[in-house]
Amino acid sequence: MTTTFDAVWYAAYGSNMHGSRLRSYLAGGTPEGSSRAMIGCRDPSPPRRWMPIMLPGVLFFATESVLWTGGRAFYDPDGPGETPARAYLLTVGQFSDIVAQEMYRDPGADLDLTTVATEGRQQLGPGRYETLVRAGEFEGHPILTCTAASAYDALPGVTPSARYLRHLAAGLYESHGWTTASIAEYLATRPGAQEQWTPESVAAALAG
Repeated sequence: MTTTFDAVWYAAYGSNMHGSRLRSYLAGGTPEGSSRAMIGCRDPSPPRRWMPIMLPGVLFFATESVLWTGGRAFYDPDGPGETPARAYLLTVGQFSDIVAQEMYRDPGADLDLTTVATEGRQQLGPGRYETLVRAGEFEGHPILTCTAASAYDALPGVTPSARYLRHLAAGLYESHGWTTASIAEYLATRPGAQEQWTPESVAAALAG
């Protein structure tokens, strides 16, 4: 049995909420503030559409990012609360190529998304962003994202860097129109960030 749909909603909850960063994943190039050049997708076309959404579950920061020198954002659909995200309507090929780049693999092959579409979860490997999650459906297209295999309380929290938080903040502002105060409150209270960040210190970092 293979994938029977041709488009998916890619629910970006981390730095890919920032439109300029997502464009680098699609068309290739080095995102602003990054030192890593992206290969890009086989189809570099922009998303057909995008929309702000709220996902059930929690965003948390864990594992050390060489790029950001701090914790990465992950999503646990079984955690408490809700997670704001930006859903991009992409082809299966584009989604597959973005996931490959998130896993530090070369893009070039469509994923068989049957398991995640029917069972809600599909583990492609043991590492970061190698677990696919289905977070719902909209207009006949599944809402999919990628995250870690572990639950939010099973991984040690790792404090995110100010530089990384600025990308997340830009994405939250672009997609949800949140104020700086709301963004700072949200980011500072996520598992992995709340140990060292406060809403006040996040707001100061965003202003800087």
